Amino acid sequence: MLQSFGPIAIQLLFAIGFAVFILLLTNAVGPKKYNPIKNDIYECGVDYFSDARGIFNVKFYLIAMLFILFDIETVFIIPWAVTFLSFKNAGLGLFIFAEMAVFIGILLIGYIYIIKKGALKWE
Repeated sequence: MLQSFGPIAIQLLFAIGFAVFILLLTNAVGPKKYNPIKNDIYECGVDYFSDARGIFNVKFYLIAMLFILFDIETVFIIPWAVTFLSFKNAGLGLFIFAEMAVFIGILLIGYIYIIKKGALKWE
């Protein structure tokens, strides 16, 4: 059992050692000229004009969470679609299809709910 993890341990040690070596080399050889202009905040060529911790509308976070939720649900559908044919050939096609229909039905109910609540309306 230990022999099978040997190459993985060697690769892990090599990766950690290489990362530490590069960090030490950069610290030793890299330039050390500090300048207040270089340390100033810079975004896309425009000087900053307010605090970065500005107030965002809660709708922004709500829409972001809903996007992530439905995106993850879509990711669950892809492996099902890939393996559906093998389940169909094994005689479980109708059962697996019904399970996915229930899953998509629940998603549809959730989507209709957020549309009715007006969660996707940006005002």
